[in-house]
Amino acid sequence: MEGAGRDGQWYRRGYYDDGTPLGSASQKACRIDSIAQSWAVMSGAGDPDRARSAMHATDRELVDRRHRLARLFTPPFAENGHHDPGYIKAYPPGVRENAGQYTHGCIWSIFAWAALGEADKAWELFDFFNPIGHSISPKAAEHFGVEPYVSCADVYSIGALAGRGGWTWYTGSAAWLYRAGIEALLGFGLRGDHLLVDPCIPADWPGFTMIYRHRGSEYHIQLDNPAGATRGIRDAMLDGAPVGLSGNAARIPLSDDGQQHHVHLTMGSGAPGG
Repeated sequence: MEGAGRDGQWYRRGYYDDGTPLGSASQKACRIDSIAQSWAVMSGAGDPDRARSAMHATDRELVDRRHRLARLFTPPFAENGHHDPGYIKAYPPGVRENAGQYTHGCIWSIFAWAALGEADKAWELFDFFNPIGHSISPKAAEHFGVEPYVSCADVYSIGALAGRGGWTWYTGSAAWLYRAGIEALLGFGLRGDHLLVDPCIPADWPGFTMIYRHRGSEYHIQLDNPAGATRGIRDAMLDGAPVGLSGNAARIPLSDDGQQHHVHLTMGSGAPGG
């Protein structure tokens, strides 16, 4: 990965049959692709410093803050290109997988930023991908052009149509956006008979609450953030007794006893990520 998969400041998407790299700064189309950078972090296979640098390259090259979107890659493929990347080239430039915001794949960047502990960038993108954020005024809603309450498969990224929603009611993007909010940002992770809670939240959040129903039992989770941390659990209590930590996360044992249980978590200084 750090050899043939690396392209200077970021990671390549792949190679054509003739050995020409895809997702390389040497190419006119698809110089940088967000999926390769996100998975360099999510997989743990990338060198930590290089993977972080690659994610900052996606922020610089792919995020369009004016139109509140993040492109899958840039620049798009044009009809007269020398290589054929497959069916994505059949879409017009800036639409769906051809350098639009193909939401399903772009959401993985939220997981990557959260894994890096960069809450501001993770939450900014979640806000961009949240359809209601494109309908904060009548003018914005008119330009978005689709329902403000369902996830878009894609958002156009070029010219006068930049920021206009595409295919809606798309289960792949909706499911991944839900997982990004619950798992990557609020930190909910079910692992067999344990619950790992490892949130990545804005520093100005005082905390949040969750209720998790585990078979016949109910877990009421209260998280407090008195020190304005963005990551890292300092203390964890289950029904008044301390429970262990695993890295940044609280490790909460689960039982199916039909009872209501109370979990209290505290973020702050002294935590691995605080």
